[in-house]
Amino acid sequence: MLTASLAAIYARDLAALRAELEAYPADGDLWRTVPGIANAGGTLALHLSGNLQHFIGAVLGDTGYVRNRDREFSARDLPRAELLQDADAAAAAVAGTLARLTDSDLAKEYPLTVATVRLNTGDFLTHLAVHFAYHLGQLDYHRRTVTGAGPVAGALSPMRLASAVKTDG
Repeated sequence: MLTASLAAIYARDLAALRAELEAYPADGDLWRTVPGIANAGGTLALHLSGNLQHFIGAVLGDTGYVRNRDREFSARDLPRAELLQDADAAAAAVAGTLARLTDSDLAKEYPLTVATVRLNTGDFLTHLAVHFAYHLGQLDYHRRTVTGAGPVAGALSPMRLASAVKTDG
């Protein structure tokens, strides 16, 4: 049950990442910086995609992805199409991996030490989802700040979660 919930959250949030990237009026806006905001939208997108492709896709799903974390924070002026490809690759890696995991797999220890601690896989996957949402919010704020545009409608709708049932109220 928890694997289905996590899969739905990741699918929703990765779709929101794609929607945020598409909502920037111009590719160059993704790389604009403003005082007080250290990372451009493009940097946040690279980090989000790379993080999930590594920790979920490569470590748990054996996708063969090799992370270049330094590039996530140093690359500049990449086209939006490349960022969208990375987001799609992350979505595929996450969906494919989570589809194979069971709730008992989530109780097992995550294969890597993370920030000097050992965690069970379910705890770490939950942490990764929260980490993703944190940076997704930063990306939304960056886009609105540099473009003056409003929020992406329905980006984090609870209707996309595994247990969502539409009611009349």
